[in-house]
Amino acid sequence: MDVRLLDATDDPEELICQAARNDYASEFIADQSFEEVMSTIDGDSLEDKQETLLTHLLEHGHFGPFEHPHATFAIEGVSRSCMAQITRHRHVTFDIQSMRYVSFDDVDPEAVREGELVVYPPSATDPDWVGRNQDTGPVDEETVEKREEIFADTVANAVESYQDLLELGMPPEDARFVLPIGTKVNIVMTMNPRMLMHIGDMRAAADAQWEIREMTEQILDLAEEWAPITFEYYNEHMKNRKNRLAP
Repeated sequence: MDVRLLDATDDPEELICQAARNDYASEFIADQSFEEVMSTIDGDSLEDKQETLLTHLLEHGHFGPFEHPHATFAIEGVSRSCMAQITRHRHVTFDIQSMRYVSFDDVDPEAVREGELVVYPPSATDPDWVGRNQDTGPVDEETVEKREEIFADTVANAVESYQDLLELGMPPEDARFVLPIGTKVNIVMTMNPRMLMHIGDMRAAADAQWEIREMTEQILDLAEEWAPITFEYYNEHMKNRKNRLAP
């Protein structure tokens, strides 16, 4: 998969601090410089003051100010299964690559065996992979080779059947019914830091499926570059604690 930050609020942590200080300010926040807004917060520098305030908000569960900035992520090549999981979250805006208007008639079914168009789960090729809700443990090389053969044959045949249906005049919106749930899709999604931390709690957890966990970890890495104080604190002190972050 490929996960990129497409667009985002400039100076997100300054905006969070301004919103939070508005709650306790007698003066109109828009008439003050940021230095004036932060003048009563402890810290030798403006960055220190931001860290003091942001840490205080996170420690005390005052998550409302973290809803003001927004970040938009572009995600390429995740499965429809992963897409179904991430789109369950409220307060996130999604645009999903359409399989009604985008057809895959030029994809070579043989290339699908090499990972084109369909996501291959690690358990199809790794004999030591053990997933959640799996009754058995690691398997021998012969078993995993048979798994990979069945998986590759099935998805390649599905894509070939899909293309045959298109050639027979079936519309893409109907022919897509035969494609596997592992078919790759591209996503654009926008959310605020509070929602992203909530998604991190749910989808970067050890019991999350491997694909959505990898996607969420990549998003959190990008978020730490975008809002470093907030997400460095989240990653060090809050992650994997099932915080009560959801609005």
